[in-house]
Amino acid sequence: MMGFNSENKNEVEMTTYDRLLRAWENSKELVRDFEMYSKRIEDEEIKNVFKQFAEDEGMHATKLREIILNYKSEGDNQ
Repeated sequence: MMGFNSENKNEVEMTTYDRLLRAWENSKELVRDFEMYSKRIEDEEIKNVFKQFAEDEGMHATKLREIILNYKSEGDNQ
């Protein structure tokens, strides 16, 4: 989790795990946003672009989740 920089006690340092969690949360939010956009747009071409973005971002979110689970289990085994 977030730690403190040993050189500067006032600076917060993000760990790899923190960054992975943040990226995963951002990806999940983008999936929701793109899905919502696709449902509110009547232009079929643009609607399909947002549907594809939602699918792509869903794959990113899935991959990030896998990485997080592996990263966490590797850390638990050390």
